[in-house]
Amino acid sequence: MHCSQARTAISARIDREELPPGTTGAALDAHLRGCAECRRWGERALRLKVLARQLDTGSGIGTDVGTDIG
Repeated sequence: MHCSQARTAISARIDREELPPGTTGAALDAHLRGCAECRRWGERALRLKVLARQLDTGSGIGTDVGTDIG
């Protein structure tokens, strides 16, 4: 899996959408185990989503972002 494919799949996973056609959760997880750059990209994308949600709802900053992705 190429990083661009992984990042599209990470984005879908964060948004709780279906993974792109031809992409499995197992393949994405395998890529993430071997690619620190994509893991960091996913962590930043998740933080951005959490921050945007907090701005939208007016809640305070400080949510544990580690529990939103799996």
